[in-house]
Amino acid sequence: MHPWLAKRTELFDSSGIRKVFDLAAKLENPINLSIGQPDFPAPDSVKQAAIDAINGDKNGYSLTQGIAPLREALESQVRDEFGQPQRKLIVTSGTSGALSLALLSLVDPGDEVIGFDPYFVMYPALTGMSGGTFVPIDTYPDFRIDLAKVEAAITDRTKLILLNSPSNPSGVVATEAEVRGLAELAAKHDVALLSDEIYRPFCYDAPLVSPARFNDQTLVVDAFSKSHALTGWRVGWAHGPAPIIEKMTMLQQYTFVCAPHPLQWGALEAMNVSIQPYADKYRERRDHLVAGLRDAGYTVPQPGGAFYAFPQVPAGYANATEFVAQAIERELLIIPGNIFSKHDSHFRISYAASMETIDRGLAVLHELV
Repeated sequence: MHPWLAKRTELFDSSGIRKVFDLAAKLENPINLSIGQPDFPAPDSVKQAAIDAINGDKNGYSLTQGIAPLREALESQVRDEFGQPQRKLIVTSGTSGALSLALLSLVDPGDEVIGFDPYFVMYPALTGMSGGTFVPIDTYPDFRIDLAKVEAAITDRTKLILLNSPSNPSGVVATEAEVRGLAELAAKHDVALLSDEIYRPFCYDAPLVSPARFNDQTLVVDAFSKSHALTGWRVGWAHGPAPIIEKMTMLQQYTFVCAPHPLQWGALEAMNVSIQPYADKYRERRDHLVAGLRDAGYTVPQPGGAFYAFPQVPAGYANATEFVAQAIERELLIIPGNIFSKHDSHFRISYAASMETIDRGLAVLHELV
């Protein structure tokens, strides 16, 4: 380690997912079922709105909290859903920006942040960068939340509970009972609750239930990234209690400054575009992929949302790292479970890909059993 580097940089390595992306660039015809972004193009009207904003010279700083028309439209949507007019909202640089601001606002050195294993790769790293300790709650084998485990993990150092539903990497959607229970536990123990709802539009069996319905102090983060295939635009938002949103806004002034200004105008147009046709396609792909995996003998909990499945590695392999290495030799790109987990027993497969690519992947996975 270079002597000038801060100790916090030792808390994380280059993302294992990024390493797979780099590998994909070197393969001639990879079967890429690793990527966590939609495979459909951004809607034309959304792109045009951003182009119009650029040509209209909306290229300077916006208000730190976001352009007024977008913020007002999002606030109206939030009020309609939750009936909590006291909630405040900030437009952020994607959910990653929202998560960074939230953890910096909430977590002091020595605080504990409870999350669920398997977890989104950023959660432990962002917790560590904020000076906190990430406390994973094991959810194997079915990736359901055991409320008794959560309550047992709460200590006098617990500051925050992190929920991601639908989940990356498992695609599992928390039940209403699980969500309500978490909301009530957070209120009972005076602990903050953050709900990462980036995959909210991609719930295939029932609408998403947010813990903000049951606990009005819940902080919610979301974005246009996955819903409208705008992952590179970095436009998200967070809403929750006014004191937290106000501090996040102050922090944004000194970090991101604002979300990309002209792209916020494109995001405003995105609110007029239904992505239901894309969600319907992903439901079909989910059903096709899960059926194919189970036909081949894989154990895979039903993914209710997002565009991932998280199957268990079949017998005969030491762990997911070994299994994925064998898959990559056959040009199938998937992600080993230890990127998201203390366990290395499962692998993430994305169905944000064409049916042809999914079928090519399933053929390789049949060979590997």
